[in-house]
Amino acid sequence: MQHDPDFSIRTGRDEDAARLIALMGAVWGEYEGIVFDVDAELPELYALATHFANRDGGFWVAERADGLIVGMIGYAPIADGGIELHKLYVARQARRTGLASRLLALVEADARRRRAAFIALHTDSRFVEAHAFYERHGFQRLPGERALNDLSNSIEYRYRKDLNEA
Repeated sequence: MQHDPDFSIRTGRDEDAARLIALMGAVWGEYEGIVFDVDAELPELYALATHFANRDGGFWVAERADGLIVGMIGYAPIADGGIELHKLYVARQARRTGLASRLLALVEADARRRRAAFIALHTDSRFVEAHAFYERHGFQRLPGERALNDLSNSIEYRYRKDLNEA
């Protein structure tokens, strides 16, 4: 794993919208059968920082020196004392640099500061590399699936990582 000094991680802003949409569109475009329709299914992308702030969560982006956003991650508290991770995406050219792990570490640090009992997430069944990433980072896949009944006919798996006080 290499460290890419050409990007910095900062708090995301609503004005990042076009670059966040481009990032997610590119990642989703790598998978057959996934429909990326922001207006119909992902309107929060137009103001993602506000979306997470309104849910008492956090949101970060990784930005290259040239302004290209190559990564993003957000979270929001959920019931039962946990937080839910959302929208962890890393551009193809920034993968295997440790960026996804750095982004995940931000969420874990905030979760621990908030004394969250666990981190939960849902991920599309087609995102096989993401499943392996989460499992390497201590997440366990829970039984069952959920159908989103969306334009992509998505089936999602649920993962959870318990946070111990160790």
